[in-house]
Amino acid sequence: MEKILRVEKIEKYYGSRSSLTKAIDNMSFEVEKGEFLCLMGASGSGKTTLLNCISTIDKVTSGHIFVGGVDITKLKGNELNKFRREELGFIFQDFNLLDTLTAYENIALALSIQNVGVKEIDEAIKKVSEELDIKDVLNKYPYQMSGGQKQRVASARAIITEPKLVLADEPTGALDSKSAKLLLEKFNYLEKLGATILMVTHDAFTASYAKRVIFIKDGKVFKEICRGNDTRKEFFDKIIDVVTLLGGDLNDAL
Repeated sequence: MEKILRVEKIEKYYGSRSSLTKAIDNMSFEVEKGEFLCLMGASGSGKTTLLNCISTIDKVTSGHIFVGGVDITKLKGNELNKFRREELGFIFQDFNLLDTLTAYENIALALSIQNVGVKEIDEAIKKVSEELDIKDVLNKYPYQMSGGQKQRVASARAIITEPKLVLADEPTGALDSKSAKLLLEKFNYLEKLGATILMVTHDAFTASYAKRVIFIKDGKVFKEICRGNDTRKEFFDKIIDVVTLLGGDLNDAL
């Protein structure tokens, strides 16, 4: 199976020489093509720093991160911007849609930047809007949509360019339980279409939709569990068991 993401012995330090903080401590893991992986951990565990390094927002202090075989820790300037634009998709907790554009225009923008033709853009949006059940809001502006609709539009924008890796940062954080469940079911559908998703969350219910969960504590991999043939409920219970093992972090991680 093709490895879309390889994180190899990365470390990340913050601060000055006299006051160093190690946010990531010699961490390594891999993500296969088409996998839905979740990173869990309490506040301050290092999961957000890790996501920032993978998304090229931040730089590792040491180690390497490969996305689709490309060592992104060595990319700079225009080369890095091009890679981020073409190979990575982003889904944020607060949607990050442009208020002055319709849903259609928000989704199209990602392809327009890559100089894709109007006809191709239209065909791609029709396809993804059916997959994510947002056909009826394509001509609406963000203020006319529910939180769930906005997040599905944001998801469409993230995958429309067919990126190698989709990074989702607390994607259900601003949604009610019904909208969150619908979005996560769509994530499972995207996974079946071949999308590779790396999601960060502190919520066990959200994590239970993934195929694998990596728990992070103090900048290290604490434990890793796979769903396998478990039902979502059975996997949820296993996630809760691991969170309980984290002891004092329980209230932060749920």
